Amino acid sequence: MTWLAVAVGGALGSMARHWVNLEFAHRYERPVPYATAAVNLIGAAVIGVLAGLVASEKLPMAPHARTFIFVGILGGFTTSSSFKLDTFTLGHGSEPVTASLNVLVQNAAGMALVWAGYTVAVKLH
Repeated sequence: MTWLAVAVGGALGSMARHWVNLEFAHRYERPVPYATAAVNLIGAAVIGVLAGLVASEKLPMAPHARTFIFVGILGGFTTSSSFKLDTFTLGHGSEPVTASLNVLVQNAAGMALVWAGYTVAVKLH
């Protein structure tokens, strides 16, 4: 059952991630690194809120549901490998400053969003 939860959640998360990439490509001249940054930062905020709600027992969640959401959906939605490829592509090309900013912003903002989401969720009444 756990493997099915991961597979279905991962498929849904991956489809959502692809949709974000298509939207960024449609709305802007290029999706790199903006679509990857968007999904990684959204995912960081969502996982922070959910982890805080679960940890503070404000959102009871069965183990299979946690696996479905945290590993499946959010694992399929956010993407470390695309982040690394985007950064490499920018740095290897003519945009080393953008590559450096990509690493700094996604890591710093992502950690801040996980912390903020968790903190807000734990303090909810």
